[in-house]
Amino acid sequence: MDILKQLETEFNLKPWQVKNTVELIDDGNTIPFIARYRKEATGSLDDQLLREMNDRLAYLRNLEEQKEKVISSITEQELMTDEVMRSIENAKTMTELEDIYRPFRPKRKTRASVAKAKGLQGLADAILAQEKGSPSPEIMAKDYLSEEVESIEDALQGARDIIAETVSDDPKGRKLIRYAVKSQGILNVKGAQEELGVYEMYKEYSEPVSKVARHRVLAVNRGEKEGFLKVSIDFDKTVATDILYSIYCKNNTSSTDEVIEAIDDAYSRLIFPSIERDIRNELTDGACEKSIKVFAENTRQLLMQPPVKGNVTIGLDPGYRTGCKVAVIDGTGKVLDTGVIYPAPPHSKIDEAKKKITALVKKYNVKMFAIGNGTASHETEVFAAELIKELDCGITYMVVSEAGASVYSASKLAAEEFPDYDVSLRSAVSIARRLQDPLAELVKIDPKAIGVGQYQHDMPQKELNNALDGVVEDCVNSVGVDLNTASPQLLSRVAGVTSAIAKNIVKFREDNGAFSSRSQLLKVAKLGPKAYEQCAGFLRVAESKNVLDNTAVHPESYEAAERLLKLCGIEDGDVRAGNTATLQLKVKTLGTSALAADLGIGEPTLTDIVSEISKPGRDPRDELPKPLLRTDVMGIEDLKAGMELKGTVRNVIDFGAFVDVGVHQDGLVHISQITNRYIKHPSDILKVGDIVTVWVLDVDVKRKRISLTMKKPKEN
Repeated sequence: MDILKQLETEFNLKPWQVKNTVELIDDGNTIPFIARYRKEATGSLDDQLLREMNDRLAYLRNLEEQKEKVISSITEQELMTDEVMRSIENAKTMTELEDIYRPFRPKRKTRASVAKAKGLQGLADAILAQEKGSPSPEIMAKDYLSEEVESIEDALQGARDIIAETVSDDPKGRKLIRYAVKSQGILNVKGAQEELGVYEMYKEYSEPVSKVARHRVLAVNRGEKEGFLKVSIDFDKTVATDILYSIYCKNNTSSTDEVIEAIDDAYSRLIFPSIERDIRNELTDGACEKSIKVFAENTRQLLMQPPVKGNVTIGLDPGYRTGCKVAVIDGTGKVLDTGVIYPAPPHSKIDEAKKKITALVKKYNVKMFAIGNGTASHETEVFAAELIKELDCGITYMVVSEAGASVYSASKLAAEEFPDYDVSLRSAVSIARRLQDPLAELVKIDPKAIGVGQYQHDMPQKELNNALDGVVEDCVNSVGVDLNTASPQLLSRVAGVTSAIAKNIVKFREDNGAFSSRSQLLKVAKLGPKAYEQCAGFLRVAESKNVLDNTAVHPESYEAAERLLKLCGIEDGDVRAGNTATLQLKVKTLGTSALAADLGIGEPTLTDIVSEISKPGRDPRDELPKPLLRTDVMGIEDLKAGMELKGTVRNVIDFGAFVDVGVHQDGLVHISQITNRYIKHPSDILKVGDIVTVWVLDVDVKRKRISLTMKKPKEN
């Protein structure tokens, strides 16, 4: 297989794009570096497409490696033919290759292998040949009687076992039956217990294999694993046996009945159970692959939520018996104060709590409250909203997801970061920081623990981890990292920076003071030229004398950038002050193409340099809609059908989206209620963090369920 040609076709790319991209990957370049600084080579392919290409490249190379192993094995057995070789070379998937190799794979003890050991291969061959004029199977079987084969029926049974395995191992028949089962089979689900709980809807459930939704695949898989459900694929056996009869039955001789019996046995005992497993695995793999993509995209949107910078914030980690933990942090995330209040039952020391928080607000000029959405969240939110009204000084609040906060708080990392605080106080700090800078705080937590997917525990963990780690890496590098303030965890997500190098960067900073330039990175232990090439453009040094060190302009392009500034008559001070209006005009006057050629760089690189110089130190998240901050609170009992609300999308899943409308329980907008037009998936319209207008359809206070719609009701 020509892998490069295959990638060109699958991704609809030009030959030079694929060739250059593969070479860059093989040279050890990171995906963020390739996406940002090798646009001329790739044709400006983005990081998501590059990761998909990288994954597909690995799969195809693994497929070719397996082909070599199969060829070697079959050749060693002296069974290779031109037809088999062509089949192997043309195989497009591992499943197809496995079907081709099946007849040649060394087998464990089977009924067919036992029959062969008794010398019945010749009888099986003679029966399968079905030659006209040949003796009946019973007569032929007499020649094969022995001490091990005591009767004619024993001989015929052994021959049928050999024929059954031959039929089962035939890749042609398997391929046709697999296609038929996939297109005509029915996924059948039945309850395995009296009480099914959350699986009640699957008590008697069936759906065509070709149409089953991926979230249902994962749901029934879990129900089956937990013992609540029995799952099978129903398929008309005659469709499959007719396919096999057409391949193996010929001449209608006395041997044909034996062949038919062997085919029926092959299908029921060998072929269908195997294909059923394959198709179930295929459904699961497809469901997992797509769900991982949704999970990854949700994670991307969550991490890229706009930070609420520069404000002193109080983080509130709600609790009943143990109280609500309080942490005050400044605009940079530094902890200023901590404490505990008891505004919720059973203590309900509301007045005392108000005095404490009021004192903290006045002492530190607090502007925001970040409230965790866990236990006692609603009571704490009511308390905060009342206090905000009483203070009347412009404070706002936001309920922040606690997902993963407890994991972080109890981690070795948190203990190193806050050795003097107990677990609950660390959680309050994390909640406040999540509002100030979601990305910087959430990188400390396993991406699977931040709660924006579905069935994540049922997915292949390696693939899920790789996908989510890739998302985190892309987000961190697209935003950029302050070299003088970043934590080791944040630094370790920068392209080319390992955990060991990240720790060495922090140690260098502690030993030598703040970095004064990017070039100082080369003095960090274990950070060599290759790592520097990969990471330098993503690290910012706001304190540097060279203004370019606080931009995404890569050091390899400094000379071109400096020539551009000189050509436009712009000084470093102008760049720092944002006085670069003449830059865009000059570039437009000279022409991007001609100017890029004069500077010796590509047009994409020139465009990026101009963009970065125009906004040094810019954060791409600042251009996104700001989070929805609140000053008042409602309870689920306050909601009424038809009520119009503003909310924030918290999670996007296959069948809809969960929206935070300011009560403790998120509401569900079913996919059918998102828009009046057809959409394949909610992510076609919505993403995590979107601020949306919704209307209440129904409220079930007892079950704490809220149904919402994004379709504006018609006025009466």
